Amino acid sequence: MRKPKVNRMVFVLGLGCFIMVIFYFNSRLRPEPLGERISGQKLRRNPLQMMYNGDQVESAVQIIHQGRRELLEEACRSYTRKRRVLIPEDLKHVIVDDQHGLLYCYVPKVACTNWKRVLMILTGVTGAHKDPLEIPANEAHVPGNLNTLSDYSTSEINQRLRSYLKFIFVREPFERLVSAYRNKFTRSYNTAFHKRYGTKIVQRHRPNPQPEALEKGNNVSFEEFVYYLVDPATQREEPFNEHWERVHSLCHPCLIHYDVVGKYETLEQDSRYVLQLAGVEEQVTFPASSQNTRTTGDMSAHFFQNISPFYQKKLYNLYHMDFLLFNYSVPAYLKFM
Repeated sequence: MRKPKVNRMVFVLGLGCFIMVIFYFNSRLRPEPLGERISGQKLRRNPLQMMYNGDQVESAVQIIHQGRRELLEEACRSYTRKRRVLIPEDLKHVIVDDQHGLLYCYVPKVACTNWKRVLMILTGVTGAHKDPLEIPANEAHVPGNLNTLSDYSTSEINQRLRSYLKFIFVREPFERLVSAYRNKFTRSYNTAFHKRYGTKIVQRHRPNPQPEALEKGNNVSFEEFVYYLVDPATQREEPFNEHWERVHSLCHPCLIHYDVVGKYETLEQDSRYVLQLAGVEEQVTFPASSQNTRTTGDMSAHFFQNISPFYQKKLYNLYHMDFLLFNYSVPAYLKFM
């Protein structure tokens, strides 16, 4: 018996329905457009796209930051021999804001307390607080308050590195170093630093130290601090503390492509630029810096007066990559030049 012919129209309609079903499921499984949704959190806007493809936020500021990126990339090409793969240990200083698509590598002594306060507000950690200065400084540094990139899986890390706005704030290296010394070794309340580092510095680098100094470590001079930093034994024993660790070792700017390189010298302008790109300039304002206690170039020159040219040179060699990468000139007060 002859089989009936298949109705061509029914076949075409069936095939069309099948293709529509496949397209529907593919559209459901396909990743959403970059920056619209990550980890179930919807982004209101993508600051990375705003920076490279969006409207001009502040054309003059954009030109400045483009120049900084290009100088950094050129310095990385010129002064780094070969690249390596990032590991989770490299990412412990990179704070993640999934809601606004931001990655911020914090550098101690470069307004990082205020940036952590701002990010606590943006990520909802603070609850009712809307003014960053309402958040106590010690609370801003509590581990776990803010997620860091090292907390994520490899695929999640790569996704965020590709699609989030990555920014960093840097500072003239010796001003940052003097600021760290003033804060950690000349303030009476920093007893933990005095015990951990001060006692060791006194023991190694002070001739005939008094028993009280050996016990408390609370009167370390800047000269002794410099001797400690350039002593090869220091880094053989353990990594530098983050407050005087080199920026390139904390944030790896030749491995991570930072979109915004903010500078302490233009802190308010650069911070406003980042908040504008994120679309939160009406939601939070970056705190103005205090000029009264700020470590300046003149103050740094005063601290370096008693450092011999030999040790000035050794210290500069220790921090020279930060000078090169972030386009800072050799300070005029140094005597080894």
